[in-house]
Amino acid sequence: MVESFEYGLNSSATEYDGENKYIRITDIDDSSREFIQAGLTSPNTDLEKADNYLLKHGDILFARTGASVGKSYRYHEKDGKVYYAGFLIRARVKSEFDSEFIFQNTLTVSYDNFVRITSQRSGQPGINANEYACFEFFVPSKHEQSQIGKLFRQIDNTIALHQRKLETLKQLKKGFLQKLFPKNQENVPEIRFANFQAEWEQRKLDEISDKVTEKNINNEFTETLTNSAEYGIINQREFFDKDISNKKNLNGYYVVRKDDFVYNPRISNYAPVGPIKRNKLGRTGVMSPLYYIFRTHNIDKTFLEYYFDTTIWHRFMKLQGDSGARADRFAIKDSVFKTMPIPSPSIEEQEKIGCIFKVIDDTVALHQKKLEQLQLLKSGLLQKMFI
Repeated sequence: MVESFEYGLNSSATEYDGENKYIRITDIDDSSREFIQAGLTSPNTDLEKADNYLLKHGDILFARTGASVGKSYRYHEKDGKVYYAGFLIRARVKSEFDSEFIFQNTLTVSYDNFVRITSQRSGQPGINANEYACFEFFVPSKHEQSQIGKLFRQIDNTIALHQRKLETLKQLKKGFLQKLFPKNQENVPEIRFANFQAEWEQRKLDEISDKVTEKNINNEFTETLTNSAEYGIINQREFFDKDISNKKNLNGYYVVRKDDFVYNPRISNYAPVGPIKRNKLGRTGVMSPLYYIFRTHNIDKTFLEYYFDTTIWHRFMKLQGDSGARADRFAIKDSVFKTMPIPSPSIEEQEKIGCIFKVIDDTVALHQKKLEQLQLLKSGLLQKMFI
């Protein structure tokens, strides 16, 4: 099925020259298997002598060593003029076979098993060109290959479309978070809805909330919650895959009711001063006294939820607290935390700001669901359409 297997160009990468692209293992997206167009580079070599390393329509690349061994990519003209690097192997498919069909076979469970077994080495895993040539799979007529290949390419294109839409929406939200709330030391945001002109007030957190000190008497509630910077308020067992707390002794835990806010002092890349999240589970649970739980009043909860998605309040935390004795935990006294300034416009403007972010998040969730359905569809077809 393949005319030849060839190893890539033994050359370092240099600044992108605007025309000649260089693809390395790390430039192939792990999920979509597309050529990542961000951070492009060019090969640092005399390209007049490198024509053999220039990809052509239908060429398939394979990673030959390391943790990414087995990762594959099929070249498309839309990717431009592309040379391939030394840790990749190029397969040039014979004209009597459909390269898209062959490529899709590298996304199957059968191929994964082949890679797992074949790549075993005494050192780091690897598969050479001769070993890749030994991968076997069933092949129908050229016409049927083409039809199957086209079907999967259409699915891949649709998946890529939803991924781009998702990324666009996430960037839109990120931009709005920066522009719909006033920056530090300012009292109006960069962008406002029509008919709102008044300056925003600065209110302290304890003016719009009360610290929750309600204990879980007699173990009334048995679901322990946690506050994840990435996923928000979530069931502890779902997050950690095990129970951290002792269900028989939750009397000392605080009760977290619907729409309560929770500050988690644990820091991470997602939350450098710890996350503040809202309980949107629609049910009551309990949390460790290590968390600061507060219940709001006289402020729109959705507005406040998205305000805590910004980094504006981080400045107050960094000025008033510290990283603490533990490197993974931020330290700030409750008496100081509750004085955090909260920028507050009129309730009508709060509602409009909260509404636009909710619309964006709902649209993100819709595209995410469609994306997951398409990925599930493709996974099922890969199992059923290849022998």
